[in-house]
Amino acid sequence: MATRLRSIPPTIFSEMSALAVRTGSLNLGQGFPDRDGPPGAVEAAVEALRAGRNQYPPGPGLPELREAVAEHQARHYGLELDPTSQVVVTAGATEALAAAIFAFVNPGDEMVVLEPFYDSYVACIEMAGGVRRPVTLRAPDFRLDVDALRAAVTPRTTTLLLNTPHNPTGAVLTRAELEAVAEVAIEHDLVVVTDEVYEHLLFDGRAHVPICTLPGMWERTVSISSAGKTFSFTGWKVGWVTGPADLVSTVMAAKQWLTFSNAAPLQPAVAHALRQEAGFYDGLAKELEAKRDLLVEGLRGLDVEVYPPEATYFVTTDVRAYGYPDGMAFCLALPERAGVVAIPSQVFYDDHEEGRHKVRWAFCKETSVVEEGVRRLRQADLHA
Repeated sequence: MATRLRSIPPTIFSEMSALAVRTGSLNLGQGFPDRDGPPGAVEAAVEALRAGRNQYPPGPGLPELREAVAEHQARHYGLELDPTSQVVVTAGATEALAAAIFAFVNPGDEMVVLEPFYDSYVACIEMAGGVRRPVTLRAPDFRLDVDALRAAVTPRTTTLLLNTPHNPTGAVLTRAELEAVAEVAIEHDLVVVTDEVYEHLLFDGRAHVPICTLPGMWERTVSISSAGKTFSFTGWKVGWVTGPADLVSTVMAAKQWLTFSNAAPLQPAVAHALRQEAGFYDGLAKELEAKRDLLVEGLRGLDVEVYPPEATYFVTTDVRAYGYPDGMAFCLALPERAGVVAIPSQVFYDDHEEGRHKVRWAFCKETSVVEEGVRRLRQADLHA
């Protein structure tokens, strides 16, 4: 095995989803919905398949999808994009993140990352030969520590990877927090890569503020989103990168050697969804908010500390009261004890003490599944 892969463990999501299948447990671990997205988008995909749109699309993406992404950015955020030079379609946000990291991080470069971090961030930084500099969002509120952010930047720092709304904590960075990030990025001339895949799945009236809309940030920011979370088509793997032409072309320089192009018949379907199905994600956010409340209430009946999220698919808890050495041991015992699978959040931390006893639960499931998961947890003896 190449040296760059030896320190990267297999993704926890494959391990825990396989555990759910093997034990017949409810999967409250991996963040994929039980229900597909808008039927109109599915029909658009079928139509594209039957119309023969099954060969390589242009590497940067079909023009109609790039135009639809540009329209989305204008409609929601007032950003006027040139779809021919400021939008690139990718194989989901995961490829977009990989291409951006490979594009901007040289061996030895430091990249500031909010911790806990989605596990693909770690893998891609390692494969690029970069060095991650975590800034920890700490329980119970998971707010940005601006002093810690400033302390994380050194002369070797070139990039900052931002994730808001944040997975796995569900925190949504406020405008004031984003302004602090912008100040640091401008002061140190950093490129900002921002993962915004949960941009529409916010709760309690919150609003997402793209950092690229703040003064001085457009020219140094690449923004990433996807149809997976927005339209509940996680298996389609259609994402996009937007930003100034020079940065987007740099990402494209890496992306072309990863997949070159992807998902030909699904791209027109996503274009349809962006243009015709905006009501879907508004309704989805309301549904998820109700399921969040259901799961939070259920978890509060257990011997755990619960941190209600402001957005996303996930609730984080602290399970130390159950007496396990860490969250991994708890999660490995959970299927046998309760018939439920969750994700040990410790795999998302370098700060092992902060993450050791945290567990992430997904509520992007049918209401009946969330209810059944809560019922099983309440009936089980979960103590070590």
